[in-house]
Amino acid sequence: TPSIWERAGTWISHLFYGGGLPVYQEQPGGNGLAYPEIVKALAGSPQTAQRRNEKGELVVSVAVPIQRSRAILGVLLLSTEGDDIDKIVQAERMAVFRVFGVVSLVMVILSLFLASTIASPLRKLSAAADRVRHGVKSRVEIPDFSERQDEVGHLSTSIREMTDSLYTRIEAIESFAADVSHELKNPLTSLRSAVETLPLAKTEESRKRLLDIIQHDVRRLDRLITDISDASRLDAELAREHIDRVDMKTLLTNLVTAAREVRRNKVGTEIVFNTGKLPAGKKGFYVAGHDLRLGQVVSNLIENARSFVPDDTGRIVVTLSGEGSRLRVLVEDNGPGIPIENIERIFERFYTDRPASEAFGQNSGLGLSISRQIIEAHGGTLTAENIVDPAKPDQFRGARFIVDLPASA
Repeated sequence: TPSIWERAGTWISHLFYGGGLPVYQEQPGGNGLAYPEIVKALAGSPQTAQRRNEKGELVVSVAVPIQRSRAILGVLLLSTEGDDIDKIVQAERMAVFRVFGVVSLVMVILSLFLASTIASPLRKLSAAADRVRHGVKSRVEIPDFSERQDEVGHLSTSIREMTDSLYTRIEAIESFAADVSHELKNPLTSLRSAVETLPLAKTEESRKRLLDIIQHDVRRLDRLITDISDASRLDAELAREHIDRVDMKTLLTNLVTAAREVRRNKVGTEIVFNTGKLPAGKKGFYVAGHDLRLGQVVSNLIENARSFVPDDTGRIVVTLSGEGSRLRVLVEDNGPGIPIENIERIFERFYTDRPASEAFGQNSGLGLSISRQIIEAHGGTLTAENIVDPAKPDQFRGARFIVDLPASA
């Protein structure tokens, strides 16, 4: 009994291939010329023809000329039903249909699998990115697919790191804005009080004192605004500026020479510059960076040390040396040292813990913060520690600032 597939194949075959075939009819009296293929075979070439019988089955006819020498004596006509051929063709068609069905099923299953493993995670990441775009003021959780070792996992990790950096940057800007507002408010309050009191002053001495306060606060505001502007532009400027090969030995020699000329009120301060061994495998003290910014860091450290050393016996030592494949700059002083609890706080913005001899408002508290920002942008570190007196471990002989930078060839 034919299967449903075979019946379907027969129906399709009859629909597409059998509907236009002529009906096969036996010619009475052996009238071969009634068959077109015989007439054409008499011309000397074999001919074929396809017809169908009353049941719709295929009938194949082949006419071959009978020749002697070059003379055509007659034609041999062979007609047979195409059941065997139909079965072979149908079997091949069924095989194609089965393969097509299996492939279609596999494609559907594969599409569902890809949709769940690729398209769905990508939609989640896209939705999270849209939430970040619309709600940047509050943290948005990004789906974590980092356990996947494919492109989706890499994309998830990159988006998470990017948004974390974005939020960190936003929080830093907000914190910086709050600190700036607080620091600007103090001199403005003092300035406002002095301006409001000035018309009420009855003596020339009182007016002069109030004017001195106003001038002092204006200078302090100017210094604050300059340092704040410098700090806010620092990242963008470091990204735009061209990186050069900086000779740190020459740079520090010039900076120390200039610092010796600018003595301020510490007339007895001695500034010494020493060099040590070269970095491993290097022929000089070179770094890749921005010479003006690196010079700004060392100048800040020297001026910071100058403000803490004794008036008459102050000593600042700047040392340049190699540490493995890195380059190290030490700025040491013989001041009182740094309170242990403030070792890291001194690098915070607007931190100004100054000795009593320093006039209030002389420093903005941004110098060390900016210096660390510059060094970190160069791939280095800036840290501080106390110089301990070997004879008295509980006492400090001064402070030491350590700049560590990757050396360049």
